[in-house]
Amino acid sequence: MIAEILTIGDELLRGSRVDTNSAFLARKLDEIGIDVRYKSTAADDMDCLEEALGLALRRADIIITTGGLGPTDDDITKKAICKVFKRNLIFHENVLADLEKRFAARGMKMPSINQNQALLPQGASFLANRTGSALGIVIDEHGKFFCSMPGVPAEMETMTVEELIPHLRDRTGDRIVLRHLVRTIGVPESVLAEKFRTGLKLSDGVSLAYLPAFGKVDLAIKGTGTVREEIQTGVDQAAATIRNLVGDAVFTEDDRELEAVVGSMLVERQLTLATAESCTAGLLAGRISRVPGSSRYFLGGVVAYANEVKMNVLQVPREMLDSVGAVSAETAEAMARGVRKLTGASIGISVTGVAGPDGGTADKPVGTVFVGLATEQAVTSKKYLMGGDREIVRERTVLVALDAVRRALMD
Repeated sequence: MIAEILTIGDELLRGSRVDTNSAFLARKLDEIGIDVRYKSTAADDMDCLEEALGLALRRADIIITTGGLGPTDDDITKKAICKVFKRNLIFHENVLADLEKRFAARGMKMPSINQNQALLPQGASFLANRTGSALGIVIDEHGKFFCSMPGVPAEMETMTVEELIPHLRDRTGDRIVLRHLVRTIGVPESVLAEKFRTGLKLSDGVSLAYLPAFGKVDLAIKGTGTVREEIQTGVDQAAATIRNLVGDAVFTEDDRELEAVVGSMLVERQLTLATAESCTAGLLAGRISRVPGSSRYFLGGVVAYANEVKMNVLQVPREMLDSVGAVSAETAEAMARGVRKLTGASIGISVTGVAGPDGGTADKPVGTVFVGLATEQAVTSKKYLMGGDREIVRERTVLVALDAVRRALMD
């Protein structure tokens, strides 16, 4: 079954509101095996809505709209539905009575304008709205399933989960959808694709999607079919082949972020961690500490932006800063060593670099970053050249620092 999601509202087209509804709906539909092929947005304009609805009905089996069901003059979705489906608006006394009870329960008198929400398309069925006043509208005929829901995200999400998905699940029959997520870091999407081109063969009904972001690539394996055992075998085989081809670039096979994975490894090994940051100015410590329970392994951090702090707090020698500079392998190692000694942590991790947009030189251009790592066994460092603007450099630096800790713990 092919689905289309149509979001309605001038505010979405102007950019004054971000469309989160279509993303939420697409995820929920995908979970039950409904293939979303189209997404579109239409203005609060009758001609636009008629055209958008007509197109959706021609090319999709399931059409879901959000927005335009309120009581005000710019809420014209119901009128457009009536024009496209050739229906009349019918007044429903029971809907009005229920609305009045809801307002009374909150100690309010219902505004007369809300009576418009009791006007609903003839012959439609309705989805309950537990958190708002506008009902969902369903027209199911001639092999097409049409549903219109409120545009308020909280109302739409509740209605989707409680009303729409159970309704649609009956239409998917015995179709089964299974998923497996493999999260990787440090290997570009193109390199992964090259590895998989010759090394990965997917079973029938199994697909692979690449989801890249900031030096990480999530590999989403999806299997669809009617025999669970066959689908599971195909998904498992794909995951095993990817693990074999990618190796230690795989940092998890669930939805945890890298900092949570590192935290779990530290807990398992009964080790602690401390940070020393220059160019990221606390961003690394913040990422580590946002994991619940991180106090079990994260002792603290030092933001050593100025050289005086590097010298006075982390004991980086002045002569080192004078000779090789703050952005250097030697300084990164000294910072990691210093914060480990200062806090008594098992591992000290440091970052120093040129985040930009200024400060770069021919030898150390913007994006040059050094990550230092100090353990009981050794002190090491690695140089990176990051692309992107200031915030992207900082975010990528946090990721490579966390990955340095992960790899050290693996060893």
